[in-house]
Amino acid sequence: MSAWTSTAEDTTNLERAAAEGIHCLPVPTPFGIGDVNCYLVEDDPLTLVDCGPNSGTALLALERGLAARGHAIEDVELLVVTHQHIDHCGLAHVFAARGHAEVACLDLFAPVLEDLDRHAARDDDDAQLLMQRHGVEDHVSEALRSVADVVRGYGAPSRVDRRLHDGSVLELRDRTLSVHHRPGHSPSDTILHDAERKLMFSGDHLLGGVSSNALISRPLDPAWDRTRPRTLVEYRASLTKTAAMDVELVLGGHRGPVTDHAALIGKRMASHERRAQDFHDKLAGGPLTAHEIATATWGSVAITQAFLTLSEVIGHLDLLAAEGAVVEDRSEHVIRFART
Repeated sequence: MSAWTSTAEDTTNLERAAAEGIHCLPVPTPFGIGDVNCYLVEDDPLTLVDCGPNSGTALLALERGLAARGHAIEDVELLVVTHQHIDHCGLAHVFAARGHAEVACLDLFAPVLEDLDRHAARDDDDAQLLMQRHGVEDHVSEALRSVADVVRGYGAPSRVDRRLHDGSVLELRDRTLSVHHRPGHSPSDTILHDAERKLMFSGDHLLGGVSSNALISRPLDPAWDRTRPRTLVEYRASLTKTAAMDVELVLGGHRGPVTDHAALIGKRMASHERRAQDFHDKLAGGPLTAHEIATATWGSVAITQAFLTLSEVIGHLDLLAAEGAVVEDRSEHVIRFART
């Protein structure tokens, strides 16, 4: 679990959100990031933003958090899911089955959530192939694929009642939330912007205290041409759009709120550039696989977290390739990168 603890500033900002009828309900996850933040919006309809992983521990915590506000799962009328990662959407099926909640998500994501088991298995196949193509030994990729088969149980399919379009709005009695698609961390990342209150629900698009990995994932666009997605390039384009928004308080899917989102995004972008330069320096001795770069950077973590570290390395190499500083040799089964 994450060692993160909230600060006095976090408490102040969450109190500010609570004064607007928004209450953070931390829900435990089995993942290193720690708790996921679910947000109860006491409005009409009674709304929940994200719901936690599909586990008894998460469900119990969410029920207790709702009860502390005088509510039950059956009282929630609208559940909005910010993106496809199972720590955010795993319990959606419970709200669909037990209560009267409408389940809402990005229109492009809806077919995935409705058939999550099949889509997740396909994503795991893609991840295993990515690991093998970028230098991870077969026995390691096979072991990690077995772990992924178990972890997949923290997600579950759910019906979707409302498909949200990029640029559409959610009208509640006391507020209007505009919907914006911000792909990069995942293909389905969705933010909700309350322009009147200058407040944003960011999911994992922008987090305080920890950067969001631009995970290499199958795009949602049915016209995808099968080329490897450049997720960090896409993520930076999304961050640029978000930086230009008039926002004073960002409520993220993990950790504490963010109060100067444009400055934080500037730091994130500068960090990308520094890391890209570091990986460029590592190529000075000759071509390397992405896994070799990851191992040189993170040691054994590059084995236990091979897919995550590969996404990090390949994303930054894509930035270098876009500048003409790196080339990708795909002539053999194992892909290597070299400086130009």
